[in-house]
Amino acid sequence: MQFLDYTLGEMLEKWAFEMPHHEFMVYPDRNLRFTYGEFNDRVDRLAKGLLYIGVGQGDKVGIWAKNVPDWLTFMFATAKIGAILVTVNTNYKLAELEYLLKDADIHTLCLVDGYRESDYVQMIFELVPELKEQARGELRSARFPELKNVVFIGQQKHRGMYNTQELLLLGSHVDNFELESIRENLSCHDVVNMQYTSGTTGFPKGVMLTHHNILNNGYSVGACMKYTPEDRLLVCVPMFHCFGCVLALCAVITHGSTMVFVEDFDPLMVLASVQKEKCTALYGVPTMFIAELNHPMFDMFDLTSLRTGIMAGAPCPIETMNQVMDKMHIKDIIIVYGLTETSPGMTATRTHNSPEVRSTTVGFELPNVEVKIVNPDTGEECAAGEQGEICCRGYNVMKGYYKNEEATRKAIDADGWLHSGDLAVKTEDGFYRITGRIKDMIIRGGENIYPREIENFLYRMPQIEAVEVAGVPSPKYGEQVGAFIKVKKGFTLTEEEVVDFCRGQIARYKTPKYVFFVDAFPMTASGKIQKYKLSEMSLELLEKMGRAVV
Repeated sequence: MQFLDYTLGEMLEKWAFEMPHHEFMVYPDRNLRFTYGEFNDRVDRLAKGLLYIGVGQGDKVGIWAKNVPDWLTFMFATAKIGAILVTVNTNYKLAELEYLLKDADIHTLCLVDGYRESDYVQMIFELVPELKEQARGELRSARFPELKNVVFIGQQKHRGMYNTQELLLLGSHVDNFELESIRENLSCHDVVNMQYTSGTTGFPKGVMLTHHNILNNGYSVGACMKYTPEDRLLVCVPMFHCFGCVLALCAVITHGSTMVFVEDFDPLMVLASVQKEKCTALYGVPTMFIAELNHPMFDMFDLTSLRTGIMAGAPCPIETMNQVMDKMHIKDIIIVYGLTETSPGMTATRTHNSPEVRSTTVGFELPNVEVKIVNPDTGEECAAGEQGEICCRGYNVMKGYYKNEEATRKAIDADGWLHSGDLAVKTEDGFYRITGRIKDMIIRGGENIYPREIENFLYRMPQIEAVEVAGVPSPKYGEQVGAFIKVKKGFTLTEEEVVDFCRGQIARYKTPKYVFFVDAFPMTASGKIQKYKLSEMSLELLEKMGRAVV
């Protein structure tokens, strides 16, 4: 594969020139449609508006929003003026937002009114009270000296904030020549995007990604699914995460395809939008596909237009994979594995791989990417079938963590290998199988236990819809095995039945000491299960059950 040497802006302009009337972005719930030509014009207007309010090359522009229509406009507008878009997790609360504003040196924060129970406008007023007292464009915040502007994404007016419409109007005062001259100074190797890791341990770190990182990664993944301009991808994963802004957007923009959006995940909206827009591709974490398959109105929708898509972010139960391929007609669905630090894809299954390979492995290396498995203690490369840490080297590895050279050195070794923190094995056939996280490993009385192995075994029980295994603190053994189970509707299951199912089939020390039945799992906004929170929950659940911790 030859590398694409475009910037994000150049990639958009290519399609705006070659096929200006081809649909780029659709919101079916409000019949909002942009062609490539129309979208590029809007991006240029917003880019000039950002220049007008003082956003310059290298400035950090935060975006705190669900998948609203102008999310992408801000992404491309910042890219065209050499600014760096910093994506903000929609689930962040006050303390987390304060940390990010400071750590990322945010110059301009763009936000919507809120998400679920969080009022973003009220939160920013609390953190930056000066907004209510100072004129727009003259913000001087005591707590955030780098912050110069707050922009409301929408029509409403708020004290001290610009709104999108005003920026588009202000852009008319800036000459096109200014935008063109900036373009001449941009390189595809400039940082264009910063995403903060989930921070399941310690403080989140800002991952710096370049145009080259994300466009080439998107192109490779799109090629795995054989994308063409005729493909229409239904996007229901969050744009603030690599799943949305790389595996979705960059796969689409590098192939001239179309994006169909739902603002927030709703299984009914997804099914209806696929039917209405005759989508050919659908993405999601396994829990999203499960929610769609189990929706009571599932059978009412025609999904026969679907062909391909990605399931990622968590292990996929084989039964779910088979149902997605059969009932949802997504015969060519693939699995992509990686990290934010690898832009994010490092391996992927291919459409010609068997359903078993696509549900039990994460495929093999993407083009121009090297992958190896090493012994975490010795650094020696592991033989096929031997478990170790999966590492990656190539164009997709991040530029580094923002303002954190020490963490960057820990993540990327002297030879350029990115150490993932994930455990994996390579099969004799060359496929990679993720077996867990080094930090998720349960150590029970000196025995190393890998949750993924037990989860895969328990998925054989027909009553189980989803299961997560995590360590439960134990005064005697250090940790005990806890299984957190979501039971399928219409089924019942008891702790005794789970333990009986394991008896004689897996080692006694791997058999769950505790079985908890739950309605949902604690997740990051990008859909990843937070196992450390399950471990914390276990003690509360045991106390409610009146059981002693042993």
